[in-house]
Amino acid sequence: MNYPGNIKKAYKTSVNYRNRGMDLESMINDACKYYLDKDIAVIYKKPTPIGIVEVDYSRMVIKKAYFKEASTLDYNGLYKGKYIEFDAKESKNKSSFPLSNIHEHQIKHIRNILRHGGIAFLIISMNDNYYLFKGEDLINFIDNEERKSIPIKVIEDKGVKLVCNYNGINYIDGVNIAYKEMILNESTKS
Repeated sequence: MNYPGNIKKAYKTSVNYRNRGMDLESMINDACKYYLDKDIAVIYKKPTPIGIVEVDYSRMVIKKAYFKEASTLDYNGLYKGKYIEFDAKESKNKSSFPLSNIHEHQIKHIRNILRHGGIAFLIISMNDNYYLFKGEDLINFIDNEERKSIPIKVIEDKGVKLVCNYNGINYIDGVNIAYKEMILNESTKS
């Protein structure tokens, strides 16, 4: 109802992407620490390379800095003799994962890792679920589809649903499932 003297206020919702993905990364960091503590895998979050311009030495604070180069993927390390590199991605979209969330230099980097026999994947957070989506499936989708996003059905069918517990996101079980043949072949060589 519109009564006399009513003033309609327009509220603008502001979207802040500054800390988007931090919960996901925090859960992955917890898992990495657990895997390292239990001697399961050695996987670290890679720092983004920065150039320091100005430092306040009296307070030991960096005042100005810039990104030296585009970062590749967020995490890298070793598991059962295999090089692993992956990135954490989140989407609020319910029906598909936008390929615009993955930068061109990251796709190129995934191709390089795969070409050299490494394991590359995404951990995708969508619809309150977590999926390990193999780099091979990502590249195959990009190379063979005209779409600008990966349908959730493709992620559910090709990806491995990950379990989250008090040790973080259990992505190593996902690696064991997704890369079973590769991991088994490596461990039988020992």
